[in-house]
Amino acid sequence: MQAHKPHLLILGGTGDAAAFARAVATAYGDRIQMTSSLAGRTRAPASLPGAIRVGGFGGPDGLRAWIIAQGIDAVVDATHPFAVQISAHAVLAAAGAPLLRLERPAWTPGPGDDWRMVADIAAAAALLPTVGRRAFLTVGASDLGAFSGLPCVYFLVRMVDVPDSPLFLANYDIVAARGPFSKSDDARLMKDHRLDVVVSKNSGGDATVSKLDAARAAGVPVIMIARPPDAAGGGSDRAATTEQALAWLKRVVGVD
Repeated sequence: MQAHKPHLLILGGTGDAAAFARAVATAYGDRIQMTSSLAGRTRAPASLPGAIRVGGFGGPDGLRAWIIAQGIDAVVDATHPFAVQISAHAVLAAAGAPLLRLERPAWTPGPGDDWRMVADIAAAAALLPTVGRRAFLTVGASDLGAFSGLPCVYFLVRMVDVPDSPLFLANYDIVAARGPFSKSDDARLMKDHRLDVVVSKNSGGDATVSKLDAARAAGVPVIMIARPPDAAGGGSDRAATTEQALAWLKRVVGVD
């Protein structure tokens, strides 16, 4: 009789999720069945080992039904720190399967940083005209609408994909790129476009920290949007690194 092969679900779409999937494949090969779930917001997601599922589940009930139907043995929620809905759904839907929240630490300001901390996107948009008029906007496509009422501000918007339709911004340019980015490249963008403020979510990690390094070097202020309250609410185990997540996986599914 063939031994049971544990089935891992990774709720992904982030660099952390991709790194974890590759680490699992390297560590365990075909001894673990792995499915990465992507929201489908980017046109050409990075290549990943294992199966890939694209699209939503239909809320927590749909996710729970999928977990049960697929015989999922463990769930790793490695979605973006601001993707609070799917994290909350994962807690409700785990259906008895062990659940881990893999989330990189938030950025913290250091010497030379000029951060203006705000609670959410709306507060960032309200504060922006008082801080600068040429903004490096790096908040994600779904939140751009909050800045549509600011015709006095020029935006350089960094996105993974150029959208099919114009943005609801009066004055902007788009730079389409996928991280990780370098400090020198971001410094060049800021100089070439005469940017005088950076607007960022506190995503954490190394892939996009270069904009903060460039802002510090140039003396440019940063409007930093704080992370939302913990959607997991203590309903899952926690890990901050790939190594910690691998140790957790080994413990909960018993794979060597």
